[in-house]
Amino acid sequence: MTDKIKKGELGEQVAADFLKEKGYVILEHNYRYKHSEIDLIIQKDNWIVFVEVKTRTSEAFGYPEDFVDDKKAEKILEGADHYLFEKNWEGNVRYDIISITIKKNIPEVVHFEDAFY
Repeated sequence: MTDKIKKGELGEQVAADFLKEKGYVILEHNYRYKHSEIDLIIQKDNWIVFVEVKTRTSEAFGYPEDFVDDKKAEKILEGADHYLFEKNWEGNVRYDIISITIKKNIPEVVHFEDAFY
C-alpha cells in the first residue's frame, strides 16, 4: 500500500470519526458507481450528505479543499444521483468537503458544508 493510499485512508477515518462526533450516521464508505467514488455518504435528520475528504501533510501547494475541482465535483454528482435514485431518497441533499491537514501527526479538520452545487 502506498503512502498516498495510507494517508487517504487515515484522512477518511479521521473525517468519519469527526462526523460521528457531530451526530452524523455513516451510511457508506467509498461508494462507487461507474467512474465516480464518494468517500463518505452520511445522514443527519432529513439530510443525506455526500462528502469528499482531502488530506494533505503540507499546505505548500495549496489547501486540501483546493484540490476538489469541477471535474471531481461532476463525478461526485454522478455517483450521488445514482445513490439517490437507488435509495429513492426524497429528502434534503448536500455536498460537503472535509479538509484535513496533518501537522506533526496531529490532524487539523475543517468541514465545509454545502461546498458545491
